Amino acid sequence: MTVLVFGGNGQVGQELLRALAPLGEVIATTRSGALPDGSACEVADFDQPGSLPALLDRLRPSRVVNAAACTAVDRAEQEPEAAYRANAQAPGVIARWCAARGAPLVHYSTDYVFDGRGTRPYLPGDATAPLGVYGRSKRDGEEAVRVAGGRHLIFRTAWVHAAHGHNFLRTMLRLGAERDELRVVADQIGTPTPAALIADATARALRHPGGLSGTWHLTASGQTSWHGFAEEIFRQALAAGMIERAPRVTPITTAEYPTPVRRPAYSRLDTSSLETDFGIELPDWRDGVGKVLRELAQR
Repeated sequence: MTVLVFGGNGQVGQELLRALAPLGEVIATTRSGALPDGSACEVADFDQPGSLPALLDRLRPSRVVNAAACTAVDRAEQEPEAAYRANAQAPGVIARWCAARGAPLVHYSTDYVFDGRGTRPYLPGDATAPLGVYGRSKRDGEEAVRVAGGRHLIFRTAWVHAAHGHNFLRTMLRLGAERDELRVVADQIGTPTPAALIADATARALRHPGGLSGTWHLTASGQTSWHGFAEEIFRQALAAGMIERAPRVTPITTAEYPTPVRRPAYSRLDTSSLETDFGIELPDWRDGVGKVLRELAQR
């Protein structure tokens, strides 16, 4: 089996290279043609979707995992065409190639396809209502994958963090070392999810004998706010001896921290269908924080 991973340098992409290795040959792509460790890989430019079929024709993978995306939520508002090329058009091109050749496609989406007005965890079949360009482009990417007609596994996830890349956990540790107080939004609710969990669940889904196709929600279990997430990061880091002191984490409202794009106020995702269909047990989000912190400490 040959598995092609788009976005091999991202948070999830780097974990996929590890998690998918037992399945067979794993080929990584990045826009630059280089991985974070400096090693060379294939070039895939999602800003030029029309260039992707030639790459796929040359490599002819038996499985494709798309972990590449434009994830800069605020920048997407200023550069909507680029966001749509990366998040909607490129996945559509890949999905049509996969459908024509019978190659299963894994594609990742986001809690931002919902407007956050819900009062219970969102089900995969709930109506979408994105608040900005990023969410709309990701929703349109999902639809492009579906209408291509091939076997697909769309995994929506949220609040991704890892010991590498740009994410909330690493930002909190950096800012906490510089400041005595951090003001963090407390009225947005979701589920912090480690990239390693997403990659491991993906590998399990690809090994599943059922040949399932559809959309699932893939996050850790439980929920918290960004403020609660920050407090847990510092609590565990302090207990592990990674930091000598923890800053004061002050809760604020979304209105006190304005951004160009509205974020969903409530974006917890219901993962029950994923757990049932693939037999995957999803750990509490606090466990993921601990694992990422331990990896950072080892580094």
